[in-house]
Amino acid sequence: MIRLLVVDDHPVVRAGMVAVLGEEDDFDVVGEAANGAEALALVPRLAPDVVLMDLRMPVMDGAEATARITGLPSAPRVLVLTTYDTDADIVRAVEAGACGYLLKDAPTGVLADAIRRAARGETVLAAPVAARLAERRRGPARPDLTLRELDVLRLVARGLSNADIGRELFIGEATVKTHLIRAFAKLGVTDRTAAVTSAYASGLIELPRR
Repeated sequence: MIRLLVVDDHPVVRAGMVAVLGEEDDFDVVGEAANGAEALALVPRLAPDVVLMDLRMPVMDGAEATARITGLPSAPRVLVLTTYDTDADIVRAVEAGACGYLLKDAPTGVLADAIRRAARGETVLAAPVAARLAERRRGPARPDLTLRELDVLRLVARGLSNADIGRELFIGEATVKTHLIRAFAKLGVTDRTAAVTSAYASGLIELPRR
């Protein structure tokens, strides 16, 4: 079972998501929160696998809550679910540590699949968000990543751990970490999701298709 925490400041929206997700056999909605502060307090107690996070909320917004939650020990995956797809919102969510960005008008099947992929460690982007990032790939400046660094990032995008990547590429886990650190520096990011998103936005890799 994938344990879910639903965070949204609109009670009707929140109730609708809980009802829809509760119909999935492999989902267990363990809690709800009306803002980021409530979510932050609930995560250690409820231990969700995935947090569905709205962005624009009172008390503490989704980006700040995401940053704090992903910094916790044994942190859950945070999947942003919002009505906004502006560049600024996407960047804030990714920089905060979100594993993906989905729009609220997504069909139930798409949402359910995105949650499962997030739980597996994959990076998940809604089609309009991916398209918006793709538009930014037209710029001439592209980080100079090596072929091996790109191989590692492609496998990160598929949700593989460092150990799994090492086995896939026949290299040591320490070498995988070295490639990631160098890729992070070249892309100007500090975490795996941001690296994958930045590499995609730069036209260096493609995201896994489902």
